[in-house]
Amino acid sequence: MKAHIYLLASLLALASCKNNTKVSEDEKEELADNGSVTVTTTVGPLELPAPFSSESVTKESNVVDWPAGKTPIAAEGFKVERFADSLKHPRWTYVAPNNDIFVSESNTKDSANRITLLRDTDEDGKIDERFIFKDKLNQNFGMLVLGDYFYIANTDGLYRFPYTKGQTKLDGEGEKIVELSASGYNNHWTRNIITNEAGDKIYISVGSASNVGEQGMEKEERRANILEVNPDGSGEIVYASGLRNPVGMDWNPVTGDLWTAVNERDELGNNLVPDYATSVKKGGWYGWPYSYYGQINDPRWNEDPHQDLVDKAIIPDVPLGPHTASLGFTFYTEDQFPQMYQNGAFVGQHGSWNREPFSGYKVVFIPFENGIPKEPIDFLTGFVPDENGNEVYGRPVATTVAPDGSLLVNDDDGGVIWRVSVK
Repeated sequence: MKAHIYLLASLLALASCKNNTKVSEDEKEELADNGSVTVTTTVGPLELPAPFSSESVTKESNVVDWPAGKTPIAAEGFKVERFADSLKHPRWTYVAPNNDIFVSESNTKDSANRITLLRDTDEDGKIDERFIFKDKLNQNFGMLVLGDYFYIANTDGLYRFPYTKGQTKLDGEGEKIVELSASGYNNHWTRNIITNEAGDKIYISVGSASNVGEQGMEKEERRANILEVNPDGSGEIVYASGLRNPVGMDWNPVTGDLWTAVNERDELGNNLVPDYATSVKKGGWYGWPYSYYGQINDPRWNEDPHQDLVDKAIIPDVPLGPHTASLGFTFYTEDQFPQMYQNGAFVGQHGSWNREPFSGYKVVFIPFENGIPKEPIDFLTGFVPDENGNEVYGRPVATTVAPDGSLLVNDDDGGVIWRVSVK
């Protein structure tokens, strides 16, 4: 009997930690009639429709091969070439201080779990050497060379390996210096890492375990945030929180602020909630899962709105469109591209599943003036051959500035890294 009582008490305690995120059809109709809300972002006013004022749809993309000789379409004055291909889900690219180019090949399912090293030894924009740098990883993503170590962010933790500049293979199991949760929503397994200018801190992006906390907030401990740690993994703090799925990170070259691209929540309608890029304030709270774009309450938390937290939520800087899956983010600080691109940011948009027609499936550029962002513009398109269909040629993720100043774009499902350069 005691065992049954203990089990019942445990189940009741667990249930009390979970919010009922279901909204009835009558409630949806009432919410849909509330009208739009306008918020002021750094790049201007943004009108957001009422929740459930449009249907939440599922439209999965069907990835097909790029036709022979076809490439994405870049902005005027640029050309696009294949930099590397025959890769298995090249999810992320990292350029080491010695200009070696490392690519994480990993995926939600059927993951290669490896890092490939690429070298363009004669600087002609094509790969001359290729090595399997490290395999048998666990949904690896972010990479970093810092001191005498090579860091790898697997989905379950941050690892470091002894490393010598120029080596072509990484041996051993490495040392796990930060434990990370590998549970939850399967498309939030990515863990990105960067360091600061001083090289004395590492920043780790960790997405949420759910869409809107429907599994219980106990599952979200140390999730939906950016962590800061010392290079040995000690001294962990939550640098910023309430970020549903922050992935790309970089430092604003003018202001020194940390920036990130964030995937917002789904299932509130065709045009909610827009993904965004934003500066990240230390100790800042960005609303997930209780609100979005500042103080707009998520109706799925009406029973327990956490209004004290909602009142503190920061409005993000740059809206990037609903359901775009904006993942890649990098500032451009080289001099190959024209002046308008200097100190601006490129964002890779992996593409929607919760919208009709598709959104994302492109690279956008955010111009910056004196460190302040302007409205984003399209930079690399052509991934969707027919907006009325469901076929796509690829799905952009990482945007990385190559040593020669060109832009490398990881085409995840296309298995290609594209190189965009000035004509």
